[in-house]
Amino acid sequence: MLAVITARGGSKGVPGKNIKQLAGQPLIAYTIRAAIDSGIFQKVIVSTDSREIADVALNYGAEVPFLRPADISGDMVSSDDVILHALSFYQQQGINFDEVCKLQPTSPFRNSGHLKDAYQLFCRKKADFLVSVCECEHSPLWSGVLGDDLRLDDFIPEEVKRACRQELPAYYRLNGAIYMGKTDKFCTNKNFLGKNCIAYIMEQKESIDIDTQMDFELAEFFLKKVL
Repeated sequence: MLAVITARGGSKGVPGKNIKQLAGQPLIAYTIRAAIDSGIFQKVIVSTDSREIADVALNYGAEVPFLRPADISGDMVSSDDVILHALSFYQQQGINFDEVCKLQPTSPFRNSGHLKDAYQLFCRKKADFLVSVCECEHSPLWSGVLGDDLRLDDFIPEEVKRACRQELPAYYRLNGAIYMGKTDKFCTNKNFLGKNCIAYIMEQKESIDIDTQMDFELAEFFLKKVL
């Protein structure tokens, strides 16, 4: 299996996010270490358009076989297109991988144990895809759409208003930590949420996904408590 760590140079929410120091290490280092230590990958590569990120990635043991071209490095480019580009790069060299995994550097609490457990589940279930999830912090049944008048009439259904929190069904959300798939299925589907896709459930505390400065500070707080 090929692990592709997607790490674009530009970041508007947290400038320089992917190599910003988090509890004494660059953010991307947590993902590189988890991938290498899991032992489930033939290659662990970083796909980036930044020479600075590439140098940091190499220093922590990842491979950087190319710098990502500009046409797949913009704000509007899907990370799944980045995976397709990496697979194509190796296919042109006659190197093929049966499976591929997308890892985003913004999930520093996803560790090698999660990756091993997820891969075992992926194989045991004979799945074509696996995507990590966690339980929603708040039930989406308690949410609704607000109009310009800000009125809460019929904001949520009556049956939900009357229900205790414990009576509501559990909802799960994608947490951005792990995306696995069979390469042929991924290349056809062009994303990881295809048929025969299973969920790998992670705890909320393991699912911090760093998009904002507040996320970064929260992650640092938890990491310093652990370390």
